[in-house]
Amino acid sequence: MSPLPPASSPRVLSDRFARTRVHEAALVLGAALFTALLAQVAFTVPGSPVPITGQTLAVVLTAAALGPQRGVAAQATYLLLGAVGLPFFAKGASGWGALVGPAGGFLVGFLPAAFLVGLAARHGYDRRWWTAVPLFLAGQLLVLVIGVCWLQVKAGLDFATAFQKGFLPFVPGGLIKAIIAGLFMPLAWKLGRPREP
Repeated sequence: MSPLPPASSPRVLSDRFARTRVHEAALVLGAALFTALLAQVAFTVPGSPVPITGQTLAVVLTAAALGPQRGVAAQATYLLLGAVGLPFFAKGASGWGALVGPAGGFLVGFLPAAFLVGLAARHGYDRRWWTAVPLFLAGQLLVLVIGVCWLQVKAGLDFATAFQKGFLPFVPGGLIKAIIAGLFMPLAWKLGRPREP
């Protein structure tokens, strides 16, 4: 196990725990599995090929905790494991077809969203709820924008219809998930602070 370079202070939450490359790999895999778990919290949206899931909550939480590189690695691992056949996508779906189908853009959108959220978290935006909530909402909106554009092309829809099916129904849930994550991350930082001797 090769040790990681020492850091004067943690830039993201996982820096408190990532002491070796093995620790880093475990954190990345754990984040991918957490995304797979929350993917199973899924609700059908009438008239839309995309369900409401807990995935984006996992994406923003793990990206903030891991930072941009580890966060993207976690989501890439999640997508790869689902693509090769593990039932990791919403409602136990799997396979490359899920990535290239009409809802695939929402999955692919996890990668830039993880990078954006992780980068902002590295600069401390996840440590206060009033900056964390807008950050986590922005990360989810990025997923939705990419997903809507993909849905429009793959399903042959006009933009207004794709927007109605792939964006509007998900905004209220995205706001709720942003609030949950925005309250959780500052608390996690507070609880993870080393105790004074």
